[in-house]
Amino acid sequence: MPAPLAERLRPQNLDDYIGQQHLVGPNGIIRRMINSGKIASFILWGPPGVGKTTLAKIIANTTQSAFFTLSAVTSGVKDVREVIDRAQKEAAGMFSTGRPILFIDEIHRFSKSQQDSLLGAVENGTVTLIGATTENPSFEVIRPLLSRAQVYTLKPLEESDLQVLLQRAISEDEILSQASVRVEQTAALFRYAGGDARKLLNILDLLEQSTPIGEDIVINDRVITERLQENPQAYDKNGEMHYDIVSAFIKSIRGSDPDAAVYWLARMIAGGEDPEFIARRLVILAAEDIGLANPNALLLADATFSVIQKIGMPEGRIPLSECAIYLAQSPKSNSAYMAIDAALAEVERSGNLPVPLHLRNAPTSLMKNLDYGKNYKYAHDYPDNFVAQQFRPDEIAGMQFWHPCDNPSEDGMRQRHNARWGKDSK
Repeated sequence: MPAPLAERLRPQNLDDYIGQQHLVGPNGIIRRMINSGKIASFILWGPPGVGKTTLAKIIANTTQSAFFTLSAVTSGVKDVREVIDRAQKEAAGMFSTGRPILFIDEIHRFSKSQQDSLLGAVENGTVTLIGATTENPSFEVIRPLLSRAQVYTLKPLEESDLQVLLQRAISEDEILSQASVRVEQTAALFRYAGGDARKLLNILDLLEQSTPIGEDIVINDRVITERLQENPQAYDKNGEMHYDIVSAFIKSIRGSDPDAAVYWLARMIAGGEDPEFIARRLVILAAEDIGLANPNALLLADATFSVIQKIGMPEGRIPLSECAIYLAQSPKSNSAYMAIDAALAEVERSGNLPVPLHLRNAPTSLMKNLDYGKNYKYAHDYPDNFVAQQFRPDEIAGMQFWHPCDNPSEDGMRQRHNARWGKDSK
C-alpha cells in the first residue's frame, strides 16, 4: 500500500517548499538562519496544512542536525526528559554537525509542567526547539518559553500556491504522473482545500483511489463535490476561516450590530465550533469592549458561560444568541482595558517602586518604629467615607491611568472622581 500523497510529495528542501515566502523567500528569516547554519529556537504558528512540520524537517535535513519529535497529544514530562537525554548523547557523540532539533507538534496542548520541563534544555542550548501550533502562542505557551523562542506566523496557501502544488502532484508524483489526469475546473478543489496543502493532496488521493483503472482522473467542480459527498463548508473550525469568522463576530458586537453578530454566531455553530470557546470570547469582550459602561454585561456573559457548561448544545445556542444581542446593544467602553495596559506599561518602565510607608501594614513593633502605617487615614472615619491622601509611589503621584469614556455610567464615575479629588479625570 503506497504512502499517502501528502507524504509522497513532502518537499525535502526549501526550493521545493511552497508558500510562506515571507519566511523562506530570498530575504526570509528562516532561509537566512539555514544559510548561516545558526538555528535559533522558534514556534511556527498557523492553520493546519501550511507546512509547519515540513519546514522543521527541511531545517534538520539541511543543517544535518539530529531530529527528535514529540506530539503534545501523546507525550508527557517523562517523554520530554527522555528525548532531551537522547539529544545530549547525540550531541556528545558528534553524530551530527548542528545542534539537535526537538520538534513539538501541537505545542499548545502541552501543560505548564511539560513546558517547564523544556526550559533548561532550550536555555542551555542542549536542543533547538521548533514548536508548531494552530493556537495563539501568547495564550497557550508559558511566558518563560516564549521569551526563549521567536514566533513566526504561517499563512494559508494562496490559490497560486495551490495551483503550483496541483501541477507538481500531477507531474511529479510516482502514481499520478503515470495516470491520465484531466484538469477542467479547480474552483471546488481550491474551495475545499481552504489554503490547506494536506487537504488538497488528500482530495487528489481520494480521486485517484475512487477512479476505476483505465479511466481518466477528472478534476472539475461536479466530480469534486460528488466524491466528497458534502456541500462546501465555508467554516473550518481548525483553519483560517475559524479566525476570520471569530474576528467578524467580535467586531460586529463591538460595532453594535446585533444582526451581524447573530449571523456570525450561526456560522460558528453550524461549523461545529466549541460553544465554550464562543462563550469565553463573549466574557472577554464584555470586559474589554463594554466594561464600565455597563458592568452587568460581564455578569451576563459569565452566566452564559456557566449555562453553556450545564446544558450544552443545541439548547446552548439560545443563551449564546441572547448574550451576543445584549452585548451588541450595550453601550461600549474600553477604559478599564486601556487603564490596565497603561499601568502595566508604567510598571515595565519604572519597575518595583516602593510602597509609601503610610500604606504599609505594621504587624510588629519594629515595623511601627520604622513608621510603617504612620499617618494613614482610615476612609470610614471621614464624611462620605473619603479623605484625600496619596495612594501611589512618589514617582508616579500625579500619573493618570484611567480615562473614563463618554457614557452615562462613566459620566457619573467621572463626576464623583472630580468631586473627591478636585481634578478633571477626562
